Amino acid sequence: MSDQDFYTTLGVSRTASEDEIKKAYRKLAMKYHPDRNQGDKEAEEKFKEVQKAYDTLSDKEKRAMYDQYGHAAFEQGAGAGAGGFGGFGGAQGFDFSDIFSQMFGGGGGARQQNYQGADLQYSVEISLEEAAKGVKKRLTIPTYEECDVCHGSGAKPGTSATTCSTCRGSGTVHIRQAIFQMQQTCPACHGSGKEIKDPCLKCRGEGRVKAGKTVEVDIPAGIDDGQRIRLSGEGEPGRNGAPAGDLYISVHVKAHKIFERNGLDLHCELPISFTVAALGGEVEVPTLDGKVKLNIPKETQTGRRMRVKGKGIKSLRSSATGDLYCHVLVETPVNLTDRQKELLEEFEKISTGMERSQTPRKKSFWDKVGDLFD
Repeated sequence: MSDQDFYTTLGVSRTASEDEIKKAYRKLAMKYHPDRNQGDKEAEEKFKEVQKAYDTLSDKEKRAMYDQYGHAAFEQGAGAGAGGFGGFGGAQGFDFSDIFSQMFGGGGGARQQNYQGADLQYSVEISLEEAAKGVKKRLTIPTYEECDVCHGSGAKPGTSATTCSTCRGSGTVHIRQAIFQMQQTCPACHGSGKEIKDPCLKCRGEGRVKAGKTVEVDIPAGIDDGQRIRLSGEGEPGRNGAPAGDLYISVHVKAHKIFERNGLDLHCELPISFTVAALGGEVEVPTLDGKVKLNIPKETQTGRRMRVKGKGIKSLRSSATGDLYCHVLVETPVNLTDRQKELLEEFEKISTGMERSQTPRKKSFWDKVGDLFD
């Protein structure tokens, strides 16, 4: 057996807390346990060293003695002078089922195991308006319910379940390998402690059948695409009286015909006539709350972004509200009448000679073209 420092054996510092020591020990015990390393003598010795180190460092008095005197504190014959404890004790008398019952949340005594119900996930699709204002939805969730034929027993009517002959109703069995003993779930009854020789034909011995249940979920204002809502205890029912799991609702927001969302802000395209773009004017703008008036400044160009404050999405976690941004698109008219064409042609004639001062973007473009070919 190695005389390596106990702190080094567990891979912790000399100032490690009790929780840090326990966590390190559990990790190493799982790694080197003989059941996982059958026939590996080196792993078996390493497991014993880990156990020896933990036995000392998990005990406050032993740890204090070890910190002061090291291994000498526990050597035979040194106990009287150093206040020793007369050695560590062998591993032969240790029930390793205690270790793993602690690791996996099991108790020391045998009992029927209860299994918490599984968590369920369900997707719901809502509109952008519903995401902005909040909405209550009634959802039918596929799940399980008690079998109405056997009333949850799993046994065929007129019969009943019997005590499992493998574990004698405890739900667990003990396995010995060499000097080690472990406790695990009974492979015959899977922890229920019962055997069903004549299973119910409807539920096939499960005691429950697939069904659907209706739940109401409040989707809060401001929720975004991909976010989830948790409903505690609304998941799959547990077995043997265990609690139900949770239900997670994944929210998907449908694409909108007009608006695109970016965080709390909304964006939309705003087509205007070239007359309004040139002369300015007032136009109507759609929002999620109805239409509002928006003043377009004269000489507005395509691509200009107009802000409508407070017409975005309300924050899910604060009182903040986003804005609506309208991206101006100056629209070229189509299907012109003869009179419209005539007026446009006249406008073009009287604009000759002044176009470079009245069309700054065009002037800038051709100046850049000239620079390119100079």
